[in-house]
Amino acid sequence: MRSDDIKKGFMKTPQRALLKADGLIDGDFDKPFIGIANAWNEIVPGHLHLKDLAKSVKDGISSSGGVSFEFGTIGICDGIAMGHNGMRYSLPSREIISDSVELMVEAHRLDGIVMLCSCDKIIPGMLMSALRMDIPAIFVTGGPMLPGYYEGKKLTFISAHDAFSKYKEGNIDKEDLKGIEDNCTPGCGSCQGLYTANTMSCITEVLGLSLPYCATALAVSAEKRRIAKESGIRIVQMVKEDYKPSDFISYESFENAITLDMLLGGSTNTVLHIPAIANEMGIKIDLKLFNEINERTRHICSLDPSGPYTMKDLHEAGGIPAVVRRAIDLFNDVRTVTKRKLKDIVKNAKIVNEDVIRPLDNPYHKTGGLKVLFGNLAEKGCVVKTAAIDKSMLHFKGRAVIFDCEEDAMDAILNKKIDKGDVVVIRYVGPKGAPGMPEMLNPTSAISAMGLDKSVALVTDGRFSGGTKGPCIGHISPEAAEGGMIALLKDGDLIEIDIPKGIIRTDLDDEEINNRKKAWKPIKKELKGYLLRYSRQVSSAADGGVLR
Repeated sequence: MRSDDIKKGFMKTPQRALLKADGLIDGDFDKPFIGIANAWNEIVPGHLHLKDLAKSVKDGISSSGGVSFEFGTIGICDGIAMGHNGMRYSLPSREIISDSVELMVEAHRLDGIVMLCSCDKIIPGMLMSALRMDIPAIFVTGGPMLPGYYEGKKLTFISAHDAFSKYKEGNIDKEDLKGIEDNCTPGCGSCQGLYTANTMSCITEVLGLSLPYCATALAVSAEKRRIAKESGIRIVQMVKEDYKPSDFISYESFENAITLDMLLGGSTNTVLHIPAIANEMGIKIDLKLFNEINERTRHICSLDPSGPYTMKDLHEAGGIPAVVRRAIDLFNDVRTVTKRKLKDIVKNAKIVNEDVIRPLDNPYHKTGGLKVLFGNLAEKGCVVKTAAIDKSMLHFKGRAVIFDCEEDAMDAILNKKIDKGDVVVIRYVGPKGAPGMPEMLNPTSAISAMGLDKSVALVTDGRFSGGTKGPCIGHISPEAAEGGMIALLKDGDLIEIDIPKGIIRTDLDDEEINNRKKAWKPIKKELKGYLLRYSRQVSSAADGGVLR
């Protein structure tokens, strides 16, 4: 065992002495040492309950003859960080999380690791470290939050974003605004819809790195605690079997992840995270793969924000095993953390609600829920959540209205300076430009709440929350800070968006583009600390925003 490096032989007397200070006894030194990387904190609602789930994981480890060591890592709540300078720190935290887990596991020579995590950057960060370290690893994702209710109407976290715009317009009063605020997030767990946190949990399950039903089992449920305990049992078995991610994760596993993403209509952030995670195993995921899978898939689950259902509804309808079973021929039959193959795991899954998980011949959309667009405005690609777009906006031409920051765009939207037919362009908010590639949920929610989501598009080199709906196109690459075409746009330029054909372009001719390139000067921002280092090292969004 790896942990013999810190516990076996007379020369390890100092290490054993320190471990005995932790409360270990002589008999523990013959057992596997299992780490629990716990993202628990008291800020992020999705993490509030992880300390209790850790107890269940420890019970499973102990009952199977292992010794557990729990340690923490950071976690940022995108919802709290959104709409101000704090959002620049969210995506960069993914690398800190990944590195911190690696540092703890490798320094202390742990034999296996349980990743206890929830929310947007924490799950992908831990996935990156798990594949990088390639020791026995299993994930326990924290699970979704219950939906909220106010005056008989079901609410989600996105209800709060819609509410402030409606209040600004006079469509709801102060009492209703507070009623929504007080009731839309009733407790712990990842926000209720198919936003990034829950999308990444679903992807983790279909990658085979968590136990069946882990992704959708509610945060407050006894089922989640049982899964946590079973995961503790399984990690000890994995160490004894020397069964690690490279034994079952492959290119085909990532094809499965993208396929599930398309079926569900998940967050556009997966176009950042999946390539970054695969990169840790030396697997290259070309953005064109998303379009190839899009064309052969169907969008069969209409979850909030693009549909009426929450993660609770998806779980009750059969969870991820039921979704995979519904589209079984689209999936590669790969092994999972259980050592069983995917198709064997899902063969007895029950589909309880035919509208939550629709048949392939009756989909919500005839192609998958995400699309990567290319053209002279995004030579390296950009992404849009097609599952959340009205059919009337699949083909769109409009005049650019340019903003170099989110705050100016929000001011214009809320003060009715955006007209039907406009394309709102928010630039210099990419990985390098912001830096940190902040999410643009406030502008997208404001456009929707102002009734413009069927007449106005939004284009940015930043990214979007999984809670976004409407024709919102993010990850424009190359970004403005690198002198990409988005940096050369001016107010009034015509932008054409053809989502079925995968095209985004401006009608500027080569001569005009070249003249603008010669005149372009980058915007310089005063940076310090981690953001300065991050801006120097981060790659394009088209490459997953990984650090060079």
